[in-house]
Amino acid sequence: MTGTGDVVLEARGISKSFPGVRALDGVSLTLRSGRLTALLGENGAGKSTLMNVVAGVFPPDAGELLLAGQPVHFTSPRQARDHGIAMIFQELNLVPGLTVAENIFLGREPLRRCGLIDYAALNRRAAAWLQRLDLDIPPTAPTGRLRVGQQQVVEVAKALAGEARILIMDEPTSALSERETEVLFQRITDLKLRGVAIAYITHKLDELARIADDAAVMRDGRMIGSAPWKELSRPDIVRMMVGRDLGEPPGGTAISSPNQSDEVLRVEQLALPHPSRPGDFLVAHVSFRVRRGEVLGIFGLMGAGRTELLECLFGLHGRACTGNIFVGGRRAVLRSSADAIALGLAMAPEDRKRDGLVLSMSVAENTSLASLSRAERFGLIRPRAEREHVQGYLQRFRVKTPSLRQRVRNLSGGNQQKVILAKWLATAPRLLLLDEPTRGIDLRAKQEIYALIDQLTRDGLAVIVVSSELPEILTVSDRILVLCEGRATEEFLRAEATEEKIMHAALPRKPVSIC
Repeated sequence: MTGTGDVVLEARGISKSFPGVRALDGVSLTLRSGRLTALLGENGAGKSTLMNVVAGVFPPDAGELLLAGQPVHFTSPRQARDHGIAMIFQELNLVPGLTVAENIFLGREPLRRCGLIDYAALNRRAAAWLQRLDLDIPPTAPTGRLRVGQQQVVEVAKALAGEARILIMDEPTSALSERETEVLFQRITDLKLRGVAIAYITHKLDELARIADDAAVMRDGRMIGSAPWKELSRPDIVRMMVGRDLGEPPGGTAISSPNQSDEVLRVEQLALPHPSRPGDFLVAHVSFRVRRGEVLGIFGLMGAGRTELLECLFGLHGRACTGNIFVGGRRAVLRSSADAIALGLAMAPEDRKRDGLVLSMSVAENTSLASLSRAERFGLIRPRAEREHVQGYLQRFRVKTPSLRQRVRNLSGGNQQKVILAKWLATAPRLLLLDEPTRGIDLRAKQEIYALIDQLTRDGLAVIVVSSELPEILTVSDRILVLCEGRATEEFLRAEATEEKIMHAALPRKPVSIC
């Protein structure tokens, strides 16, 4: 194995273009054995595109890759894996219909002498990796039934099980709990001691103090600069990322002042039974209310029922949900998302590519999907009316796209998220449900979304924000509801909330035995 600090991979002068977009413009990067290089930049800077070139997903238009000093050319991810390069993608790259074990060892399954897959060995090896990553699920569990955070841990296991010498991690902690992140960092330390070179894409600068050795900053498809991590301050990095100084998002007080009248939503004893554990609940008799011009933040650890709660409000569990929901003071029957939309509810989901977008459709088509009636006549869509209807919303969100006809799959992750928000704003909702709205989004885009939430609430919109990031919850919320194992454990006004209080309420409490 190469010694610590030796150059393992060089990318020289890499360029890559997509229809209407020049994603990379002569970018160079060096990865070294036993060191983690943090690759930083705003959404659309070209970070993921560069790593996709290294991992064999995209061929470069120009430039070259050198592996241990030797030129290499990959035409597929399989070729890159065969050369010891593994990538954990920001957007989940698992096969929902396969088991956890089958996904972890896909293409590398242990075989019997007869050539058939040795499932006993497969499940045994997968269970060992799941244990190392502290994920308490059976290796035979269907991957498609896992929550996003659990699937992301499976992605980590899949990459680590490949015995890579170069590991690329694209936002690996974006859906992980604090405990899962801690376990991942321990594995990263082990990998560096074994001489693995790591490229690590993230927007969470605070987590890099523990794991980063070097940093490389990109902007607008170009490499702006690189240096050892300890030589860069946070203001230095932000200035390189955005080309100017960028103030911190507001903190210490809620973004907006809640309107104390005009109740938009009231929930009484909302419950969602667990599908496979009789007597248990994913959401257990939760009650709360939201008013016009107010942001209710919902926080909880993985498995707390945050996403399931929003799904119940948006009609995605039909008759499985029990309890009472009142919208605008009237009892609502929410058996489908169509029912929710008709009552003025809108929901931006956690997994934007799977649940929020139709990737093969254009930016305009995606933005108008939830409000097509405003662009149709006699059952036919009028393209001009459609463009006119969505143009203002896309401009308000500052969506970067060369054209409204651009396929949404070609936009960066942050701009895809903005398209989803624009889509729902175009329905003129009275209540906006946001599930991890800034997951995988850079600093400036986060500020833009925070500012937009502020403006929307000032205009009278009610907003519920689910987030796994405590600083974000404290920044955007007027009130904070804490969930633990499906139950509401505490509710705080912003002025009285602290990270310690919220985390204490989010942690499971062991039952006290009475002798």
